Amino acid sequence: MKLKAIIVEDEETSRDILKNYLKKYCPNVTVLGEAANVEEALVLINNQQLDLVFLDVEMPYGNAFDLLDRVEDITFETVFVTAYNQYAMDALNAHASYYLMKPISIDELIKAVNYVTEIREKENALQDQVLTPKTNAVNGKITIPLQDGFEVLNTADILYCKADDNYTEIYLNNNKKKLVSKTLKYFEEALNDGNFARVHKSYLVNVNEVVKYVRGKGGSVVLSNGKQIMVSASKKSELLDYFK
Repeated sequence: MKLKAIIVEDEETSRDILKNYLKKYCPNVTVLGEAANVEEALVLINNQQLDLVFLDVEMPYGNAFDLLDRVEDITFETVFVTAYNQYAMDALNAHASYYLMKPISIDELIKAVNYVTEIREKENALQDQVLTPKTNAVNGKITIPLQDGFEVLNTADILYCKADDNYTEIYLNNNKKKLVSKTLKYFEEALNDGNFARVHKSYLVNVNEVVKYVRGKGGSVVLSNGKQIMVSASKKSELLDYFK
């Protein structure tokens, strides 16, 4: 699959190196333009239908996060390229698909492009399709602890689970919520029958309750109750595999 990309980097030498690497090792990437600062990048983004933006963190007159905040509808994947590893967590929170350290490793660059290609191919395959989970109907029960014993929940009644430090909020399809003194990791392991997907560090969703997938800032899913939940870039490919 061909990917349309731009490079946002204030150093011309760094832009040239990345452009040459892409031409030699990632021939499915077409670089449509280059930008040296936030304002130039905004012009390119607003005038192109992009699949991928290679984005340096530190730039004159604003940084990568300022740029992303100013883009109204992010429909492209982002690969951060930086010499500063302290931005890794911020990049993940900005739903970056990949994080490349300078000097760029060719192997890591190829991995980044392959991952974005995989996401785009799966998104395109599901575009305008009725989302049908490959999983079977949710069956079974799960117990949650109470002060005086435990409560039994039908797993089919769980819409999603949300992390709350060492607790988990369980949202049910009857509009009720349960606060449980267990971590989200615990429920991810307990509900590992193939019907629940960890879409974000803070969310575990019942795949059978997903009614819509939305491209956008990181991507998101809409559940049957209308709740929209962000999908981490690192979880996109895995989530899309649940549908046919």
